[in-house]
Amino acid sequence: MALADDFQSAAERAPKLPKRPPNDILLQLYALFKQASVGNVEGDRPGFADFEGRAKYDAWSKLQGKVQEEAMQEYIALIERLEQEQNA
Repeated sequence: MALADDFQSAAERAPKLPKRPPNDILLQLYALFKQASVGNVEGDRPGFADFEGRAKYDAWSKLQGKVQEEAMQEYIALIERLEQEQNA
C-alpha cells in the first residue's frame, strides 16, 4: 500500500478513536495532517481572541519545512500508537 493510501486510512480512523486524545495530541495530529496534506503553513496568524485557531496555526507553523512524506509517516505512526494505547 502506498504512503498516501496509508495516510488516508489513518485520517479516516482518527475520528473513530475510542477516547478523545488530550489537546496537545490533537494539536499534533492537526499540525501533522495539515503539513502532510497542504505543506507549510499558509495565511495570517489568527487574532488574539481566536484561541483555538491561534493554537492550531502555531502548532502547524512549528512544522515549517518538514517534508510532506515525513509528516504523513509521523501522522500514521501517531494514529497507530493511539489505537494501540486505547485498545490495550
